[in-house]
Amino acid sequence: MTAIDEKTPAGAASALLEVRAAGKTFGGVIALRDVSMRVCAGEVTCVLGDNGAGKSTLIKILSGMHAPDSGEYLVDGVPAAFTSPRDALDRGIATLYQDLAMIPLMSVWRNFFLGSEPRLGWGPFRRFDVARAKHVVREELRSMGIDIRDVDQPVGTLSGGERQSVAIARAVHFGARVLILDEPTSALGVKQAGVVLRYIAQARDRGLGVVFITHNPHHAYPIGDRFLLLNRGASLGEYGKADITREELTSLMAGGAELEQLAHELSRGDPAG
Repeated sequence: MTAIDEKTPAGAASALLEVRAAGKTFGGVIALRDVSMRVCAGEVTCVLGDNGAGKSTLIKILSGMHAPDSGEYLVDGVPAAFTSPRDALDRGIATLYQDLAMIPLMSVWRNFFLGSEPRLGWGPFRRFDVARAKHVVREELRSMGIDIRDVDQPVGTLSGGERQSVAIARAVHFGARVLILDEPTSALGVKQAGVVLRYIAQARDRGLGVVFITHNPHHAYPIGDRFLLLNRGASLGEYGKADITREELTSLMAGGAELEQLAHELSRGDPAG
C-alpha cells in the first residue's frame, strides 16, 4: 500500500482540476490542512472520510463556494480563483449535493431545464419550447442508459437512484467536464446505490472527471480509480486502485488500530475463564 506521489508522474494523464497543499480555517478551527488531489478525464476520484473529516470543506473549495486560505487550485493546469459556484460551473465543474436542487412536484423535464429553459420566438413573445424540452430530456436520459417511464411524471415520484441519475444527466447535458457528487448513495438501499454507481460509470466512460464524496468504502472501491482519505481535515494519502486493497481502504478509514482496540475492549473474553 503506497500513496501516490504529490508530484505528477511522468506520462500521467493531465488533470482537469487539481488542488495542491490546500488549507482552510474558520476562526480558530482548522477545517482542511495540506490536502492535495487530482481529477483526470475518464476517472473517478473518491474522497472518503467520516463526519468531520473535511469532505464538505473540500467540496466547497472545488465548487467555488470557498477559496482556499493556502495552497493552490488549478483547472487545466492553470491557477484558478473562483469567487462563486457560478464561476466553477462556467468552467464545467458541476456539484450535485444530496438535495439535488429539484422541485418534487414539478415534472422530470421541467426540473431538467429549470433556469435554462429552451425558448421559441423573439423578444417579449418568447415562450417555453415544451416539445423540444421533452425530446431533449428523453434523448439525454436514453444516451446515459437511464430508463424513466414518463418525463411528465413529478420528479418526487422517482426513486432516490432515479433522481440522482436525472441530476447527473442534466449536468452532462449542460456541459459539465467535472462532476462532484456529494454522498449520492448515502440514503439509498443496496439496489438503488447500484443504480447510481452505474450512472457514475456512464459519466466516467463519456470522458468526464468524477469526484465521488462518500463515507462508504464498499461503494467507493468498485467505481474508483484513485482514493483520497481524509481524517480531521488532514490527508491520510491518495492511492491508486493498484496501490490499495478494499480491506486496506476500509481499515485506514475506520482507523485500523483504534478499531482493533475497541474490539478488544468490547470482547466478552473467554467464557471458560
